[in-house]
Amino acid sequence: MTSWTIRTALLLCLSLPAVAQDLGTLEPVSLPPIVNPGDPSVPAKELFGRKREPAAIEPHVIGFYSNGCLAGGRALPIDGDAWQVMRLSRNRNWGHPAMVSFLERFARKVKEQGIWPGLLVGDMAQPRGGPMITGHASHQLGLDADVWLSPMPDHRLSRVERENLSATNVVRTDWLDVDPKTWTKAHLALLRAASLEPEVERIFVNPAIKKAICRDATGDRSWLAKLRPVYGHNYHFHIRLSCPAGEAECRHQDPVPAGDGCDATLDSWFTPEALHPKPGPEKPPLKLADLPASCRDVLGTP
Repeated sequence: MTSWTIRTALLLCLSLPAVAQDLGTLEPVSLPPIVNPGDPSVPAKELFGRKREPAAIEPHVIGFYSNGCLAGGRALPIDGDAWQVMRLSRNRNWGHPAMVSFLERFARKVKEQGIWPGLLVGDMAQPRGGPMITGHASHQLGLDADVWLSPMPDHRLSRVERENLSATNVVRTDWLDVDPKTWTKAHLALLRAASLEPEVERIFVNPAIKKAICRDATGDRSWLAKLRPVYGHNYHFHIRLSCPAGEAECRHQDPVPAGDGCDATLDSWFTPEALHPKPGPEKPPLKLADLPASCRDVLGTP
């Protein structure tokens, strides 16, 4: 891993646990209207962040995970028999129907098999996908979802709990390994179960989590390839689905590298340079012109 890659990854991801654990609110305030939304200098995140409902178009994704949008988004119901949605004030429980169906099915599967009591689901996508005002560089297609590393409790959470509870941090304060006080065999089993799902493209976890699983996983280890180390992701793991079949405007990600990823590439995440990087230049926000042309239609459709 080059020093530039390390710095870039850290700048994009290290702040995400704090964002993910920011408290919500019981009284969301609408963003003020943009004076001139047609101004090409307006960041795309300001435009997509103000859309409260999906575009009434046949569901499909447009572009790449970090540069695109979502047509015909569907909301994951905030309550299910094996899941609950957190931070409702963010209005980020939207996704492509394939993602919504996956989360519902996967949550029931791990609960029925006794792997995990149920999922607490964090950020998915905005109603029309696109860049977010806070938190994520990806999550733009409705094919990404954050799942908390806290098991679903045995009661229906109140609105206050959904906005104020924090997820479980399973990584030590020195970032070199998991915390034995919070990391469990059930966490490993949950991540294995998610990785074995065929439509899952990647799962992003903190490097310390990848390190622990490399050490502890037994038997067939081919599924470890899908576990990709990225800073942050110590309170949640990030599920990314592959482009749905037949979605011509969805740009595929390169296949994961061969091997289980438990090698020198993983070791590079624990070097002093990686753990204590020098700040680099901040990337300018995406403009609407930077996104695929079809995203204009998604934004402008009632």
